[in-house]
Amino acid sequence: MSKKLFVGNLPFSSTEDSIKELFSRFGEVLSVKIPTDRISGRSRGFGFVEMENADAAVSELNNFFIEGRNIKVDFAQERSRGNGAGFKKGRNRSKPH
Repeated sequence: MSKKLFVGNLPFSSTEDSIKELFSRFGEVLSVKIPTDRISGRSRGFGFVEMENADAAVSELNNFFIEGRNIKVDFAQERSRGNGAGFKKGRNRSKPH
């Protein structure tokens, strides 16, 4: 069964191909997605990898040093579908602060 991983603190020079190559050492990589900034087109510094044998990748690649950065690898958390935009709702204004 495949699992989705969150990969944080990626070097901005990372590409989907380079991340796929890195993770494929630990199993079949089904997909890689590195979100980019809408205006600049530059990587946002994190990504998602869907792969088989994800446990080994998390164990071996969490805190792995690549291009001057220690990447963070963990199992991705499902996003709540609350307001449809993927954002958490603002604080409850009916309560005193």
